[in-house]
Amino acid sequence: MNPNTITGKIYLKIFELLKAHPEGIQWTQLNKMIEEAYPDFHPKTINGCVWKLTEKFPDQVIKPAKGLFKFVGQDSII
Repeated sequence: MNPNTITGKIYLKIFELLKAHPEGIQWTQLNKMIEEAYPDFHPKTINGCVWKLTEKFPDQVIKPAKGLFKFVGQDSII
């Protein structure tokens, strides 16, 4: 993940938020939090990153319930 790209910044923010909320974050809330952190980023880019989160990082993020994202990885991996 390249922290200098828009998607890299989004993914880093997602992981920061998920680590801060070990109980998990609902999809809509996660999108809103990222949009607030990066108001200049296109909402569809943010949505796409969240949508592919478990596909791109299956060993770090799970969806234990519909629409709920939870971090299960190790801090050292990211």
